[in-house]
Order: sequence, then C-alpha cells, then structure tokens
Amino acid sequence: MFAKPQQEHQWLDQLIGQWKFEHNCEMPDGTKSNTSGTMNCRSLGGMWLICESSGESPDGEWSSVMTLGFDPAQNQFVGTFVGSMMANIWPYHGVLDANGKRLPLNSEGPKFDGSGMGKYRDIIEIVDTNTWLLTSELQSDEGDWQQFMVAKHTRV
Repeated sequence: MFAKPQQEHQWLDQLIGQWKFEHNCEMPDGTKSNTSGTMNCRSLGGMWLICESSGESPDGEWSSVMTLGFDPAQNQFVGTFVGSMMANIWPYHGVLDANGKRLPLNSEGPKFDGSGMGKYRDIIEIVDTNTWLLTSELQSDEGDWQQFMVAKHTRV
C-alpha cells in the first residue's frame, strides 16, 4: 500500500533546504508592508514537502506551515497552508506549467474586505537552484487576477 514518489514529487525536492525571504505586499486597499524571515523545507518520505516559516511583520511575529505533495489519482499537486496569523486553512491544488518552472496553486479563502469567500492563487516559480519566488494573487469579481504579494526566497 506504500505509495512511490513520482516525477512530480521529485520536482518539489528542489525546494528542500534552508531559505531566507523578503515578502513585499501591496493589499487591494493600497496598504503596503514588507516582511522578512526564514523557511526550512524538508521531505516527508519523498512524498510530501513540509515548509516551516517564521518572520516578523509590523503586526508582530508569525509562523506558518505549508505542505505540498502530488496526488496521482487527481493528477495534480495538492497541499495546505496554515499560519499563526489566521484562523482558516488554505487547501491547495494545481498543475505544473508546460516549461516546468511555475506551479500555480489554487485555493479559496476569506476575502480581505470580509465580504465572503474569494479565489486565490499562490505561484511557486523556480528561478535557479538557489532562488525561487512565491507570488500571491486574488481573483477580482470581474475575473482578473490581482497580485498582492511577492516573496523572493534565497538559499542560505
């Protein structure tokens, strides 16, 4: 019954390691903030990537955990994101792009203005072996994607 890692699981392995990051945020209301911190990403049996982050923002210290894996039955990447600064869990699902450098992860969660649920997308983009980007976007009511955060991760 033990599952075997697929090629997609191995794609996630390039994120294994110690990282430092800078988050640059511009919220839909125009509020801007910058956050820095560290991330440790490790493999769980070759099947799951576990990324634990911590940092400081103007609102205080925070920590988060992201899980990523690949579900062959769904033929897509799956995972979750939770953070000490929020009460909800963000479920992830997505498909690697054709060039193998970008992994868009779709999710749904509370809108920033409190008006209900919204569609979100976090995109992992591999720049090189020592650098990757995480971009967060929110889908507007008109269907356009609006970027509100970009984080550059650099291997320590």
